[in-house]
Amino acid sequence: MTEIRTHDEPHGNGLGARLNWLRAAVLGANDGVVSTAGLVVGVAGATGDRGALLTAGLAGLLAGSMSMAAGEYVSVSTQRDSERAALATEKRELKEAPEAELEELTGLLEGKGLSRDVAREAALQLTERDALRAHAEVELGIDPDELTNPWHAAGASFLAFTVGALLPLLAIVLPPSSVRLLVTVLSVLAALALTGWWSARLGEARVGPAVLRNVGGGALAMAVTYGAGELLGAVGV
Repeated sequence: MTEIRTHDEPHGNGLGARLNWLRAAVLGANDGVVSTAGLVVGVAGATGDRGALLTAGLAGLLAGSMSMAAGEYVSVSTQRDSERAALATEKRELKEAPEAELEELTGLLEGKGLSRDVAREAALQLTERDALRAHAEVELGIDPDELTNPWHAAGASFLAFTVGALLPLLAIVLPPSSVRLLVTVLSVLAALALTGWWSARLGEARVGPAVLRNVGGGALAMAVTYGAGELLGAVGV
């Protein structure tokens, strides 16, 4: 009988997890671009002072990156706690009712298309090798050795947002005042087109609509905040 392998292949849960992390990084960078661009363009509508633009951009960058990191830490910590609880429950059930768990694993393998006899034999072999790992991967979709790490998630979110936010921040403060708004808008739209394209490729979706949505949303955000900034600047707020 051909041995059933649960590791060493570059696909499955491990690849899916890596793609999710990469997709989250792209979306985090996209958030950094849009939110910081909206902030600095809004301030530019009210004032052309470079110091005010730099202060607003840095404040938005730090607030956004810390917020993203904190939110991701809390979210992934909750997920990790749930994974640990599920593994603890599975470990207890394996100890208290091993036959029932073996039958459950057999049924799960049958559900993947194996015949009853082959599923039973596979379940027996997997149980003999590592019962907890077999149930974790087949039943729960969890790799016991690769539980989600909240610190990694928080750091990745912080870095992704910061990288995205740096583009509009530098674009608004470095060029001469006569072209800074144009440079910022064009660079932001180009970055949004790139992140839209990349996120579509990762999700195997159509590139055109994804890019248009991303660019259109960013352009609308900048237009609204710039208009609000001009209005507030005109009334002297």
